[in-house]
Amino acid sequence: MKGLGTDEDSIMKLLTSRSNSQRQQIKAAYKTLHGKDLVGDLQGELGGKFETLVVALMTPPILYDVTSLRNAIKGAGTDEKVLIEILSSRTAQQVKDITAAYRQEYNKNLEDDVTGDTSGHFRRLLVILLQASRQQGVQEGNIETDAQTLFSAGERKFGTDEEQFITILGNRSAEHLRRVFAAYMKLAGYEMEESVKRETSGGLRDLLLAVVKCARSVPAYFAETLYNSMKGAGTDDQTLIRVMVSRSEVDMLDIRADYRRLFAKSLHSAIQVYTESLSLSVLNYTGIY
Repeated sequence: MKGLGTDEDSIMKLLTSRSNSQRQQIKAAYKTLHGKDLVGDLQGELGGKFETLVVALMTPPILYDVTSLRNAIKGAGTDEKVLIEILSSRTAQQVKDITAAYRQEYNKNLEDDVTGDTSGHFRRLLVILLQASRQQGVQEGNIETDAQTLFSAGERKFGTDEEQFITILGNRSAEHLRRVFAAYMKLAGYEMEESVKRETSGGLRDLLLAVVKCARSVPAYFAETLYNSMKGAGTDDQTLIRVMVSRSEVDMLDIRADYRRLFAKSLHSAIQVYTESLSLSVLNYTGIY
């Protein structure tokens, strides 16, 4: 970074050849050696999507989620997509860590900020997810009952009892829900996703779908999220960067396999086609290449 110009390729190769925890050590050593903040210096040298990507790579995972949620709800309007993606896919412990880190970082309560920016059934389900208190394991005696309750709350009646969908999908474990989905298919003749699409709408529908898909498979959910970020006119770079960075050390190899299975193409080739903002070294780092 010193002198005229910036060697962006060297910056990218160095940062993406290290894990996030190693990057935090590099940041600390940089401060000790040069008396400067590495992230601040990088921001001063870079710009655009590349800067956004590098700053994301330099942020600890929980803090990255916290920052993403804060940006989604501050100011005018709410980026529901970010709330849905993070709160439907993170483990109970991760949600608890996010809530604690949010309070420490902003001296605010995440639940209060979310409820102040959302409304209705959508807000109700978000609050349940923020409690991070899903039941553990499979309740054998409740599988058929839950499937019947969901059927009666939607397909069987005129109108929809959204509260039943919210209560069951928001509080049961992923293992339990997968058994409920199988029982529901036998009972209703529809997959759970089909009924959610027909019986709900707006933000609640999107959140319920995300919860159902994550209960089935978190990697498959993110494979679909990446696909949707790159289809059609233009690219949703924010979502593309957020998912690639946040899942790179979690389940990216599984996401890659599900992407090929679901869309008959490699994630690597898809990114090459749809964006010029991510270098080959990023793909190497995240396990795509």
